[in-house]
Amino acid sequence: MTAIAAPAEQALWRDNERCYRAVASRDSRFDGQFVTAVRTTGIYCRPSCPALTPRQENVRFYPTVAAAQAAGFRACRRCLPDAVPGSPEWNVRADLAARAMRLIADGVVERDGVPGLARRLGYSERQLGRVLTAELGAGPLALARAHRAHSARLLIELSELPLSDVAFAAGFASVRQFNDTIREVFARTPSQLRTAAAAARRQAGAAEPEAGTAGTRLSLRLPFRPPFDAAGLLGFFAARAVPAVESVDGHSYARTLRLPHGAATVTLTPQDGHVRCDLRLADVRDLGAAVTRARRLLDLDADPEAVARVLATDPALAPAVAATPGIRVPGAADGFELVLRATLGQQVSVAAARTAAGRLTAALGEPVPWQHDLLLFPTAEAVAERGHEVLRGPKRRIDAILGAAAALASGDVDVHVGRDPAELRAELLGLTGIGPWTADYVLMRVLGAPDVLLTGDLILRKGAAGLGIADDIPALNERAQAWRPWRSYAGMYLWRSSQA
Repeated sequence: MTAIAAPAEQALWRDNERCYRAVASRDSRFDGQFVTAVRTTGIYCRPSCPALTPRQENVRFYPTVAAAQAAGFRACRRCLPDAVPGSPEWNVRADLAARAMRLIADGVVERDGVPGLARRLGYSERQLGRVLTAELGAGPLALARAHRAHSARLLIELSELPLSDVAFAAGFASVRQFNDTIREVFARTPSQLRTAAAAARRQAGAAEPEAGTAGTRLSLRLPFRPPFDAAGLLGFFAARAVPAVESVDGHSYARTLRLPHGAATVTLTPQDGHVRCDLRLADVRDLGAAVTRARRLLDLDADPEAVARVLATDPALAPAVAATPGIRVPGAADGFELVLRATLGQQVSVAAARTAAGRLTAALGEPVPWQHDLLLFPTAEAVAERGHEVLRGPKRRIDAILGAAAALASGDVDVHVGRDPAELRAELLGLTGIGPWTADYVLMRVLGAPDVLLTGDLILRKGAAGLGIADDIPALNERAQAWRPWRSYAGMYLWRSSQA
């Protein structure tokens, strides 16, 4: 596995000519990669906004909605520039700014403040603010404010919570701050947003949102950049689904989630142009984290055309790329869960690993409050303390699993989306019983690292041989240099080819 570096080419939002061409052609492929702010109207839009294209001398481009808001622009009511796929740049890059953006999207600032964000990243608050402002046009507070505004809009429009409760659930310090921010960002009051959303639901004949003691139900649309290989993702999850935690019914993937403030369940149903996301939350403060994890599970912020442009240049891979457009790298809902499941899967079949994870969950998992036949995957603390009662197999393997659980429970190893890939890989390899395959698999699925090729995987090498690619590790590594920075996606094609 090769450490991921920031792209050498100029950031897209700094290329005024290219950005303006995308805006002039209303190219939706660029939605989420930058926003367009218009000086004469004070509004910022997504690149594909259907409004009249502004004159080039009147526009400025920003890498994030937070940067546009910090410069005094408000969101377009017509194109809703916050409701687009996220920038694929945050996964391609592994620098401080990208890692901070992933943590901010997961709600770390709302829970732990900027000091907590800086601590997780291993930088001082001053350093962090300086880097984010230089790279993204806004500091951590402004970025988190944009995230809060988006979460608040979802709760305003999709729930029946009193607006004062929405304010605190979205992470605002006061109702006044909430009202001021919503008016500034969306040019409407919270009440006006709710009224407009209710009218739109009635016109569409959609169901009204529900709330109660058994969790708040919300249904929303998660956009992605087409094409999207939904069948491949569902098949991947189905083969590995842990009973009582996950299920796949042919057109949807459902699972339980352990979120910062409580339990949740999510059902993800790919549809034309979006994924329907049905959530049930014990605590609505977890809405932002739930949506972020759902997006990462399905790799919804990927740029499939960028992947295909590189991989299709290899004549051996090109037919597979054409046959399965829009392949995705499955993500993970929780760092510890993925580490444990990967460790359970070392040198055994996928079915055997699933059975072992199911046995562990049945013994140590916690029931979801509103549906006791559903379980939350066990915590690191529970496995470290009681895993020896449940785990079966060679003592060396059991000791490795218990050791990894203890390291994560104590915080000696912290697996989260803001980690530096090279540092996390070194820490994982320092744990007894975890080898390169497991460490790289964790980077690929937890961090969304796009450039990891699991050359030690026998099934992957079988797929390479089936495509006429040399399957010995040195030759495969050499061939894969041409697939950078998308070797994780190439690996998914090789896995898929092994099943053909």
